[in-house]
Parts: sequence; structure tokens; C-alpha cells
Amino acid sequence: MLRWHVVSAVFRRNVASYFSGVLGYLFIIAFVVAGGLLAFRPQFFTNNIASLDQLSEGFPMLLLFLIPAITMSAWADEKKLGTDELLFTLPASDLEILLGKYFAVLAVYSVALAFSLTHLIVLRTIGNPDLGVAFTTYLGYWFAGAALLSAGMLGSVLTNSTTVAFVLGVAICAVPVFIGSLAPGSDLLRGLSIREQLHDFELGIIPLSGVLYFVAFIVFMLYLNLVMIRRRHWSTGQQTSMGAQYIARAVCLSVALISVAYIASHGSARADLTAEKVYSLSQTTRDVLAQINPEHPVRIQAFVSTDVPRDYAPVRTRLTGLLRQYSQLAGSKMDVQYIDVEPFSKEAEEAKTLGITPERVRSEREGRHYEDTIYLGAVISSSYDQVVIPFFGAGMPLEYELTRSIRTVAKENRKTVGVLKTDADVIGGSHDWQIVTELKQQYNVKDVSPDAPIEEGKFDVLLAVMPSSLTDPQMKNLITYVKKGHPTLIFDDPFPWVFNSAFGVSQAPRLAKPAPGGQFGMMGGMRQPAPPKADEGKATSLLNVLHIAWDNGRAVWDSFNPHPEFATLPEEFIFITPKSRMPGAFNTTSEITSGLQEMLVAFSGEILPLKEPGVKFEPLLRTSSRSGIMEWDEFTEQSFDFSHGFTPTVRVKEGRPHIVDRGGHVLAAHLTSENDNPYKLNVVYVADVDLISDWFFVMRNLGELNLHFDNVPFVLNAVDVLAGDDTFLNLRKRRTELRTLTGVEKQTASFVEERIEASKKADEEAKQKLKDAQGRFDEKRAEIEKNPQLSPPEKEEMIRRLKDGEERRVEVAKASIDRDKQQEIDTAKNAAERRIRETEHKFMLMAVLIPPIPAIVLGLTVFLLRLGRERRAITPDRRVR
Repeated sequence: MLRWHVVSAVFRRNVASYFSGVLGYLFIIAFVVAGGLLAFRPQFFTNNIASLDQLSEGFPMLLLFLIPAITMSAWADEKKLGTDELLFTLPASDLEILLGKYFAVLAVYSVALAFSLTHLIVLRTIGNPDLGVAFTTYLGYWFAGAALLSAGMLGSVLTNSTTVAFVLGVAICAVPVFIGSLAPGSDLLRGLSIREQLHDFELGIIPLSGVLYFVAFIVFMLYLNLVMIRRRHWSTGQQTSMGAQYIARAVCLSVALISVAYIASHGSARADLTAEKVYSLSQTTRDVLAQINPEHPVRIQAFVSTDVPRDYAPVRTRLTGLLRQYSQLAGSKMDVQYIDVEPFSKEAEEAKTLGITPERVRSEREGRHYEDTIYLGAVISSSYDQVVIPFFGAGMPLEYELTRSIRTVAKENRKTVGVLKTDADVIGGSHDWQIVTELKQQYNVKDVSPDAPIEEGKFDVLLAVMPSSLTDPQMKNLITYVKKGHPTLIFDDPFPWVFNSAFGVSQAPRLAKPAPGGQFGMMGGMRQPAPPKADEGKATSLLNVLHIAWDNGRAVWDSFNPHPEFATLPEEFIFITPKSRMPGAFNTTSEITSGLQEMLVAFSGEILPLKEPGVKFEPLLRTSSRSGIMEWDEFTEQSFDFSHGFTPTVRVKEGRPHIVDRGGHVLAAHLTSENDNPYKLNVVYVADVDLISDWFFVMRNLGELNLHFDNVPFVLNAVDVLAGDDTFLNLRKRRTELRTLTGVEKQTASFVEERIEASKKADEEAKQKLKDAQGRFDEKRAEIEKNPQLSPPEKEEMIRRLKDGEERRVEVAKASIDRDKQQEIDTAKNAAERRIRETEHKFMLMAVLIPPIPAIVLGLTVFLLRLGRERRAITPDRRVR
């Protein structure tokens, strides 16, 4: 029976001993400063995310040196001073003394960790972190430290030298810190590592498996401590037999504890403390599972490689955990099978037969880059239908993908999406776009020919990409279909970057339709030219029906860029986000865009409502106030695609003018008919095609970049809203809020504004200089024309000579003006970047220097109080005067 008053007495003695000197406070200060340097290093500002991810990444290494520093004197000093003999002669058991000492070092570590909470205060000052995630992260730090303290004490009990105890502590603690790196492909070793067990805590989760792991580790290490301090009771003749006996006990205990932790790791018990509860099953999932027809149960076959790279281990764990929860909730209505796949095995052949393809993924181990081939997919089927998910990428929303597929196969009939065949070749070309592949997971997808009237009642939604490429008869068929109120999703683009190649963009609406097979036929013979585009590619007839204006030769740009790592992107790549401080960047009242956080578009057009009544114009996407419009001749130059004859293309012009106007340009809108409109309209019109390019779907699935653009949810939401299916709208948007460093952004915003103003001024000055040069030419020409002494032929010849000479001078002047303008813009940009870096450096210094101040103040206070007590204890006649 433990006597807690004895444990408490040992605890108080050791804590008082630790904090009675300066050394304890120095360790705390060093810990807090080192934590600040890790948490707020330059990469933290580059990521622009208000989280402790950078600290978490290096925290195990920080503990590797802090923990032995705390524990090195726990037993070693007792042995060195001989007080261990006195300690063990007290009326206290070995276990009581051990627990008292362990709780003492745990208290010291807890105090140090409490002082490091100043990192969270700094983070809260410059950003908007998720406090639930911050709490679980610190709880994980506490558990990790508590576990390693028991290991560090084992190093101290083996020696009477604090220096040797520190070295032994580092060596013993290094085992759980680095064990996952010994064999990265081993699930068992990786699961035994501190770093792996901290992962869920850093996400905002308190997993039962993680808690049990740390508790089991502490129990095992304290048991080894107990064995070592009880060695003094063994007689010399019993050393070998008792040692073997305790080794056997330790092995049995470790096996039992590992088994408990392993069983817990395959369970789904966890507490989700994230603000958005993104790791808890949604009500949508519960409703979908409840609606499964027992007579048509769902079968899920998950094909998973036995060994996966470190980056994909959380995906596999999350996938198996979700499927286990699904199976528990659905009961007999669902059969879940887990199939471990080894390369070249029967299971691998079965997976390929069912459409589960091996994926080559990149990983990094010990500074080297590797490519691994893994299986991580599932087949979801019922007697109604079957859906194959070939691969679950690191960035794929697993719950959404699984729940959507389950509902798809659990229903007898799917809705249908028709994809209009245009020059974009979204469907039926050399390969289907990823948007088509994505839609097939939920809908029946059919290609639709525009050459004949579009069949009514056959499609729940019609998808039309680049309708500006249609001919007159094709456009009439589309307009007839749209006017009858059939839901239609339209994407058009003045400069579709997705069709960019080394020769330029070939599918711009202002360019003629490419001739079939290219400009030249067999043996160099000319082919028949393609038929002209309707309305010369302006889609005027369609726009008039929709009561909107869109110019196929005007592109929008926006200088707002919240990603420092993409500072080199041209300003025509537009980031749509509420962080731009533009009201209505995302329409929060529309089911299509509410809850979205960030999107990326490129060389988009602008949509404007016409004045005539009859159509409700509901903007969905807006640029920031730092945006403007460029005319066709300002941002393009002519080129040719020589690989397909001399097909005309256009390239992006260097030195494009970027002059800010009113901002807030609308890039997408939902158009519906009002009472006084003779047509029934239900159209979502998007003035950019690039936002549905394959890149967004691939990056969403692989998750290789630390980016979470909502392009895919936006498109799928638009299809669902038009189809009248709201099942997945909330689930699709379900992820953690994008929490950036708002304090840093606020201070650096003025620098960006100054850079924009400087660029605008340079543009205006350059235009004025060119205007002056042109004015001089016009004045001289007017003088020649007004000279009565010259005959018409002489005037014509002099004007020609003047034109030739002035044109050369204007060209030289233009080159010089452009060069000066670019230099001014670069100077302004560099100055802004320098001031931004200086601001970030100021915040970094604040984050490193302020946190240790409380520990320093407390240490000085304790030192002065102690000094005062010592002086009072000395008689006045013995004090040094």
C-alpha cells in the first residue's frame, strides 16, 4: 500500500532542491529560448500559418537534451554525496522514493513547459490559432516529456556522475526518439517512436492509443528504475539468478504493454478538440450509413500496402480508423475487408483487376529521396453499383470520398451530368480531364454533342467548357437548351492558361478555330479551314440571354498574394480568399461558396450584369481591391505553334501594365430568372477555365504541397447545387480553418500597397513619356503638312522620312523607358520585400526574447529572497561591512 505522505515528502525535498539554485532557472530559460527559435524560425513566416508546427517538428530533439539535464542529478547526486544510503534507511519503500523523485522531475518539466506557454501568447498576438489544437499539442508535449523523464532517470540511477548521467540519459532517450528512423518501412518500430505518437496530438486529437503508449512507456521505464535501485538487496551469489529473473519480468512486461498499445492503436477512440471537429464523423456520414438498405448491403474492400512511406502512414491509419467506425455504425449493412498487399502477390493482381492501381510516391529518408510503389485504394460496391477509388492521396478528404462513394452505390439510380463537346476536349479527347473522373465518382457522366439539339430531361446538369469555341449552329443548340431552364455550368476564359505550351496559348476565344489536323495536311497540302466561331468567339448571343457582359479580350490581374513562397508568380494568378479583405470574396450566402477558404485562378475574365431586369445576378467570386483589368493588346503578343503547321497562338507579353482600378472584379456568378424574364435560367457562369485544370485535382489528392485550394470543392458544389443535391455540401467544405498570421499581414500590407503605388506611378510615367514622343512626331508632321512651299509629293516623302526616323527614335525611347520603368518597379518591389523581412525579423526577435522574461524575473526574485534570508540568518557582528 502506497503511503502518499511519504511520496509527497520526497517530492517536496527534490523540487525544493532543484529550484533552490540558479541552475534550474537557467535550464528553463534555455528551454524557452530554444523553443522560441524553433517555433518562430523564418520558415514559420514563410508558411504564414498560425500554428506550432515548426516547434513540433523539432520538439523531440529539444527534449533529447532538456530531459537528461533535468534528470541527471535525480540519483547521481544522491550517490555522489552519499545521501542515497540515508534516503534508503528512512521508513519508506523503494517504490515510494522512486515515485516521489519521478513526480519531482515531472513537476520541474511541467513548470518549464508552463513557462513556454508564452509561445502561445506570442502566436495569439500575431495570428489566430486554434486553441483546441494548441491545447492538445501542449498535452502531447507534456506526455512526451513525462515519458522521456522516466528514461532519463534510468541513466541517472546507473552512475554517481552527473556528467555521465547526462550522456546516458541522452543515449537512452534517443532510442524512442529515433527508433522510427531505423526502419522507416516498419510499422511496429515507427509506432514505437515518440515523434509518431505526437502526430495526432499536433493535429488537435487526443488519441487513446497515444495516451496508452506514453503511460505504458512510463510504467516500463519506472519498473527498470525500480529494478536498478533494488539491486542493493541482492546478495553477491544471487546476482546472476536475480538479474535473469528480472530481465524475464521486464521482457514480459514490455510485451504486455506493447500489446495493449498495439490493440489501442487499431481502435478509433479519440477526442477531437479542433474547432471544426474535422476528425469526428459528420452527421452527413451518419445519415448516409443509416439510409443503407439492409437488403442491399455495401461491401468495402480496402487494398493497403503493408509498408508505406512515412508521409502516407497517417493516411493509412486514418483510412483504417474511418472504415472501422463505418463498420461499427452500419453493422450488418456493411462488410469491410482489409487486404494487405505485397508487391507481385496474388492480392496485388486482384487489386489491379478491380482497378486499384499502384502509385509511385516520393519520400525522403535520412536526407535521401526515394520513390516507393504503394497500394492505397478501395472498391465500394453493392448490388446496385460499384465505385473504385484507385488511390487515397495524402491531401484527399477521406471521409468525404468514402461517404460519397457509399451513398453512390447504396442508391439504385445516379443523377446524370452531360459534358458538352467543345474545342476544350474535356471529355472524349486524348484523355478525359480530371473533373470528369471526379464527377464519375458521384454521377453518371455522358458526352453531349452540340451538333444536334440537346435532348431535354436526360441530364440533371450540363457542363459546358469554352462555349465560345462553338460554331453558330452549335451555339444555337446550347442557347435553346439554356433558355428552357435546364441547369448549366459554364466555364469560359479570355486566356485559358491550361492550354499553354512552348508556343503559347492556342485556345483563346479571340483566335480562330484550329483547322482539323493542323494547318497542313499530308505532303504539305493545305487543309480546309475550320468553320468560324459563333459571334467571332465573343459568345454575344449566349451572354445576351444570360443578361451579362464578358469581354473575351480582357483579363483580370490581382497583386494580392498571401503566399510568400509563390512571390514569383505573375499577378495574373489570382488568389481568392477572405484574407484579401474584400467583402464578398466568397459569397457567404451561396451554398456554392459559403465555407470556402481559398481558390486560385489564372488570367480570368470579368463578368458584369447588364442593366435590364429579369435575371438575378448573384456574384460568387471577387478579386481584392488591389486588382485591375488589362486589354488584349496590353498582355498578349502573336505567336505560332510550329508543331501543328503555323497554328496561331498568343504569348504573354513582357512589361504588362498593372494599373489598379476599383477592384472587386466578379469572376463567377449564379444566374437565375426573375418573374419578368420570358426565359427560365439556372446557370453558374465562371470566367476562368484554369480553375478546373487537372493540376488542382492532382495536388488535392497527392497533397505534396502545403496548400489547400478549394477549386475542387467549388466546382463540385456548383454541380450539386444545380442538380438539387445538397447531401455533401457541408461535408465537402469540412476542414480546418485557414488560420494565418493576421498581425504580420496587417503590418506588411502597407508595404505591398506602397509597392503597387510605385508600380502604378512607373507605368503612368512610362505612358506619358511615350505619349510625349508620339506628340513630337505629330507636331513635326503637322508642320510639314501646313508648309505651303512644299508640293504634295515632297510632303509625302518628308513625312515618310520623318516617320522612319521618328519610329526608330520612338522604339529606342520605348526600350529605354521600359527599362527605366522595370528598374523602378524592381526597386519598389525589393524595398517592399526588404521591409517585410525586417518586420518578420522584428516579430521573430519579440517571439524569442519576450518568452524567457517571466522565468528570468522569477529566478531573480527567488535569488534575492534567498539572499535576504541568508543575510538575516547572519548575526550583525559577522556581516562584512
